[in-house]
This record gives sequence, C-alpha cells and structure tokens, in this order.
Amino acid sequence: MATTEHGSHGPLAGVRVVELAGIGPGPFAAMLLADLGADVVRVDRPGGAGLGIDPAYDLTNRNKRSVLVDLKAEGGAATVLDLAERADILIEGYRPGVAERLGVGPDAALARNPRLVYGRMTGWGQDGPLAERAGHDIAYIALTGTLSMIGRPGEPPTVPANLVGDYAGGSLYLVVGVLAALQHARTPGGRGQVVDAAIVDGAAHLATMIHGMLAAGGWQDRRGSNLLDGGCPFYGTYETADGQYMAVGPLEQRFYDEFGRLLGIGDTAPDRGDITRWEELRTLVADRFRTRTRAEWTEVFEGSDACVAPVLSLREAPHHPHIAARATFVEYGGLTQPAPAPRFSATPASVRRGPARPGADTGAVAADWGVPGLATP
Repeated sequence: MATTEHGSHGPLAGVRVVELAGIGPGPFAAMLLADLGADVVRVDRPGGAGLGIDPAYDLTNRNKRSVLVDLKAEGGAATVLDLAERADILIEGYRPGVAERLGVGPDAALARNPRLVYGRMTGWGQDGPLAERAGHDIAYIALTGTLSMIGRPGEPPTVPANLVGDYAGGSLYLVVGVLAALQHARTPGGRGQVVDAAIVDGAAHLATMIHGMLAAGGWQDRRGSNLLDGGCPFYGTYETADGQYMAVGPLEQRFYDEFGRLLGIGDTAPDRGDITRWEELRTLVADRFRTRTRAEWTEVFEGSDACVAPVLSLREAPHHPHIAARATFVEYGGLTQPAPAPRFSATPASVRRGPARPGADTGAVAADWGVPGLATP
C-alpha cells in the first residue's frame, strides 16, 4: 500500500500511478489524479523533459513523487516494468510506437500486470494518417473544427491558450478514461486495458452540443455569428472607461431585463429578438459600458441576476471576494495556485506537496513500492 503521506488524502487514496515524464496534457492528467489522492510516481529522465521550466515552479508536478530512470540504459525498462507491476494506472505521452521501442509498451506492461490500466496521451491518436506526425494543441483543435468557432467574424481565429486542446480535450478525457477503465479492471472478471486518449477525439467531443445545433439549423458554421460565440450582443465582452472589460451573458429574458435596467438602456434598446438590429444593440451596449470604469460597473451589477462580471487578470482572480471565500486558489510553498477540483464531502482533496523535483524521491519510492532496483547506489 502507499505511504500515509501519499495515500490517505482524497477519493483516490490507495491508487498507484506511474507517469512516464512528458510535457503538457500527460503531466496535467497525472496531477489531477495526484490531487485526488493517488500516489503518483513520475519517472523523470536524466536531463529533464526538454522545455527548460524550473521544476520548482512546475505546478503540474505537485502532489507527486519523482524517480530518475534512463529508459535507454541497461535495466531502465525493467525498472519501469517493476513499477508498473505494482501500479494501478500507467500514463505515457510518447508518439505511437516509442514506448514499445523502449520496452515499456502496453504488451510488456500488461504481461507483468494484467489489471493495469495503460493510458496513452497523444494529439493525433494511436492510428490514422497523422498518428506519426508532430503536433501541438493549436493544430489538434484546428483540425477538429473547434478553433474555427473562436473569434470575431472577418478576423483570424482566437487562440484559447492551450486550454481547449491539451487540457480539456486531452487531460480531462484521459482521466475519465483511466478511471473508467480502473473501475472495469476492479470488477469481477475485469481486466486491464489500453486507453487511447487523443486530443483530436476529445476536442471534437467537446463540441457535441454545437454539432447538434448545427444540424438543427440553430448554429451557423462561421465564427462570431451565433448565440454563444460572441455574435450575440448580450453574450460577449465590453470595454469600460479605464480600458478594462466586463463579461455579459444574460441569455434568458428575465436576466436580460435586469441587465437592461441596470445598464440604463431598458427603454431605448432595440428588440433583442430582431437579429437585423443586433449591431445597433451592440453599439448601444458598448457606448454605455465606456461611460464608467470596470470597478464602477462591477458595483452596479453586484448582487444582481444580470449575469455580468468583471474580466479579471490571472493575478487579480484569486482576490475576488467569491473566489477567495471558496478558496478556489490556495498558497503552498510560496506559490499561489488553483486548488484541487472538484470538491468531495467525505474525501477532500488538497495540495500536499510542492512540485516534485526530478529524482528527489527515488529512495522513498524504492522502499514504499518494493522496487529495490530504483535505489540510488
């Protein structure tokens, strides 16, 4: 069993995870499992993962432990398979075929541990014409049509950082997949299996509702022209007098009525149901928001059901009264960071350790997991 420090917090207490070090969605998925209480051991390679991020600030490696293993050295693959034999889940994010060439692919791992859930995190997936190609978040969401929806009409698509592809379409689907497979593995007659989590699959799946609306004629296949993509004048952002922004989203009539009253356009605004007058309405709303600062508009809409909120920066967000009251951000080891999510009434999750330093836990993991070959000479 995992040690008390690493196995007694959160709903995944007692679950053991091996993470083969990578960048982006794989580490984030492993962090989420670690946040929820799993004992995640990250197998770092000598020399690091390649992006040059100071490990002390890599928050995606919080709540984990790290060991150093050179998979290309003699005995490296055998050591990883020793860990896999004692694990419930293994996560890797190599290109298709790389894990097999290194000797730690699904066949080798499942031969040692038939109940192992082997999670594979890639952009293009394990098969298909592009499977062997390099890529990043922006290419994956581009090919699925997801990127085409984001931005203003007549302008280039807006890049949504790497949140939609890497983390929403990748990490979260990998976590759902490995936990579902773990449930199956633990049922009578169940067994381990491979989970192929491709960002193109997840990013496409995220747009399921939009595809339904498209088929029904309720969504136009061009950005900035629809109810939820900024085309609607009462679902978007508006600049304030001080160059800041307010987010507006009163879709329901009763919320919109309150919005119009508080904004001061209730008696002069054109019918919101008349799409031909949407640009007129947008101009009216924009002109009103430019008459006051963000702080002043925030006070106006405070406590209302008008569905209006200030657009806060990354540094401002933790200090908002609601965000602070819920402790949505926490400080650990001098670093302000998002708290684990979601929340559990009986098995609360927490930030228990700062970012794992490569190789720092080799001795402890060797003892806890019973893998003496890990121990540093």
